[in-house]
Amino acid sequence: MSYCKLHGVTVEGSGPRTMLMSHGFGCGPQMFRLMIPELRNDFRIVRYHLAGSGPYPKARFSRAKYGTLDGYAQDVIHICDEMGLTDVIHVGHSVSATVAGLAAIARPDLFSHLVMIGPSARYINDGDYYGGFTTSDIEEMVEVLSGNYVAWSGTMAPAIAGNAERPELGQELTASFCDMDPEIAAFFARVTFTSDNRADLPKITTPTLIIQSREDIIAPEPVGRYVHEHIPGSTFRILDSRGHCPNLSHPHETNAAIREFLAVS
Repeated sequence: MSYCKLHGVTVEGSGPRTMLMSHGFGCGPQMFRLMIPELRNDFRIVRYHLAGSGPYPKARFSRAKYGTLDGYAQDVIHICDEMGLTDVIHVGHSVSATVAGLAAIARPDLFSHLVMIGPSARYINDGDYYGGFTTSDIEEMVEVLSGNYVAWSGTMAPAIAGNAERPELGQELTASFCDMDPEIAAFFARVTFTSDNRADLPKITTPTLIIQSREDIIAPEPVGRYVHEHIPGSTFRILDSRGHCPNLSHPHETNAAIREFLAVS
């Protein structure tokens, strides 16, 4: 089976440049859908499902391959190569921001720009480094998630989405979380929240934009600033937004930040 078919790749838009969009944990390509109407005339937009999400066959999910984020980065590279993509603008949300960075380190020839929405190179506090969570926080979260994924999703998704006055955002994220196989979700959660990719940041040479929500319980502002300060020449943009998914809650503002970055870099 081809990588494009395996990951449910879709293509839309008629622009001369390619924008590859990679979703975060528990999400899916639909989380970018509100951004696309403003982009489709200027970009060819490629979206896909991360391994273990959406239509990806559970039997094909390899814990050996996806025991680190490098496995997901390999998928990005394979998709680009299979489609013959070059000069790609990679828009990665949450954990896929790190995945994009790893792919660009391995194959810088594929990418012209990286856009990282709500990135974190390390979620766990470590000495002077602030990641937003303690080790016990993460262990407790994974334990609860493993015990009752549906209940965990219903509680956590609205908090992650933020914008309590817009409950439909939390409801959509809950539904997206619940669409993922619980066993794979627990495995991916542990990989995501225990990964430490801080040492990889200085290796990224592709022009990079970090988009940070002003309020984000998953990747708070100090986390985004750390990513910015350790990727050489990167651009940091704080949106006047709340929640971890500005691509869903504030699509116009997210698009504007991306367009401004592409125009000057």
